[in-house]
Amino acid sequence: MTIQDRIWTAALLIIGDEILSGRTQDANLAYLAKWLGVQGIRLKETRVVVDDMDAIGSAVKALAGTHDYLFTTGGIGPTHDDITVDAVAAALGLPVIVHPQARDILAEHYGENLTEARLRMARTPDGASLIENPRTKAPGIHIQNIFIMAGVPLITQGMLAALDGKLQGGAPVLSRTVAAWTQESAAAATLIAVEKAHPGVQIGSYPFWREGQTGANFVIRSTDPTQLSTVAGALMQALTDAGITPIDGEL
Repeated sequence: MTIQDRIWTAALLIIGDEILSGRTQDANLAYLAKWLGVQGIRLKETRVVVDDMDAIGSAVKALAGTHDYLFTTGGIGPTHDDITVDAVAAALGLPVIVHPQARDILAEHYGENLTEARLRMARTPDGASLIENPRTKAPGIHIQNIFIMAGVPLITQGMLAALDGKLQGGAPVLSRTVAAWTQESAAAATLIAVEKAHPGVQIGSYPFWREGQTGANFVIRSTDPTQLSTVAGALMQALTDAGITPIDGEL
């Protein structure tokens, strides 16, 4: 198996009482999944935990040990209840330090307004490296196979941009959509047959109701652009044979 053939996996750990209470809706999951796909990495698992040292630590140990990469979002701000750094460090058996480079970044950004609270954002597990934060400067953290990021979506996205092309992965996952004004159930057998006839391809079905009609988008995913095109053609023909008029593209 070559590096390109290997399937690299990642998990996401979403940290925060505000997510589980419903006060805040997570917006990082979908963005991270798409970003990982471009890097040739599959997001395989997501967990949401409260702001609790034991809960975070247990999840970190489980997820980092079963995936190539673990991303965490939330809990690295300046307040006392931002405990993600402490929990990850404890899970890895490492002390927490004030990272000299992170301290310098914050000192340059805040100047004389660098308070003790803001300095908390320079704390990392010992031995960690930093992830650039182009928006608010407080860096993300990379330790072993774990990437510790902010919970604010725009900040998270900036940190991910700083990691573009820097993670080892396989072939990027490509997608193509075929759609139809039809009930999902009417196309189910066709989707199964086409997917079974083309190993290595996944076909997802996403129904919707619009303009007084029922429709569905069928998203084909593959790492091979030639195979993607072949399967799209096969699916369109199979839908036509089943009496369903396909559209090449998303509805």
